[in-house]
Amino acid sequence: MAKSTLWKLTLLTLLCASKVDAGPTADASIKKGFIRCGVNTGLAGFSQPDSNGEWRGIDADLCRAVAAALFGDIKKLRYTPLTAQQRFTALQSGEADILSRNTTWTFTRDASLGLSFVGINYFDGQGFMVTKKRGVKNAKQLDGATVCVQPGTTTELNLADYFRANSIKFKPVVIEKFEEVLAAYFAGRCDVFTTDVSGLVAARSSRAANANDHVILPEVISKEPFGPAVRHGDDHWFDIVKWSLYAMIEGEELGLTSKNIELQAKSANPIIQRFVGAKGEFGKMLGLENRWAYNIIKQVGNYGESFDRNLTPLGLDRGLNKLWNKGGLLYAPPLR
Repeated sequence: MAKSTLWKLTLLTLLCASKVDAGPTADASIKKGFIRCGVNTGLAGFSQPDSNGEWRGIDADLCRAVAAALFGDIKKLRYTPLTAQQRFTALQSGEADILSRNTTWTFTRDASLGLSFVGINYFDGQGFMVTKKRGVKNAKQLDGATVCVQPGTTTELNLADYFRANSIKFKPVVIEKFEEVLAAYFAGRCDVFTTDVSGLVAARSSRAANANDHVILPEVISKEPFGPAVRHGDDHWFDIVKWSLYAMIEGEELGLTSKNIELQAKSANPIIQRFVGAKGEFGKMLGLENRWAYNIIKQVGNYGESFDRNLTPLGLDRGLNKLWNKGGLLYAPPLR
């Protein structure tokens, strides 16, 4: 084959590879004019409607970030409240375009449900909460206890594993809806409430008549990496949601906030120039406008802003959810 012909074929291959075709989820969202985001029915700090009916929380903010990236407008979004048992079916069936619902990334969910987790937006672990008057100091003192838990969750499975491994007997009180689980615990129908530590903190802070009457035990019995998920088979949509999450994390690392992004966009820093869309064609690689990441920070804020707005008021500190260069686990691949 002549060198000129080989060069032309190589160039054609590169050009075709650089062209991004919009996937079916993005196309359908653009056609209908909004994104459907599956969220919790109500978990403070993650996704819960406020007194005006506006959804608040870090999971709700992730949905807004995707809307900002795709449309440049966080209002082009509809939330679908889902219970733990409804959530995967809703995503699989197309009732939701994204599942952003304090959902643990596990092998089984990733490999057998037709879902793809795009990343981790909160590192958590399962714990136990009891009333202070019970005088319990650790989880191994819970022998014979009744435990309130939601079905269809890793929480239910971890609970059984932990008690079995430690030869402790318990009686589960299984209730599907989170609100009803909380009501049962606070009404004294069970001795213990178990869920992710963030959920325990949120429940004690926002639902208990007196937060000081309840103690979160020191044991953390599992790894619970929460992250948004999308359906298998639409790589373009997977990339959009994934990089929307990473833009919030990278934005914090770069010191870009909703308040300073306009000024910082004038910076000569080449990393910031790429981030705001002034250099390169990174938006086009995702089939988006070049200011997609700028729009996320301007309209939603960076990860730290979202955390401080939604989780800090509940008494949750950053812990493992600090940036990698601050002693945490949050890390975004480089935008270059």
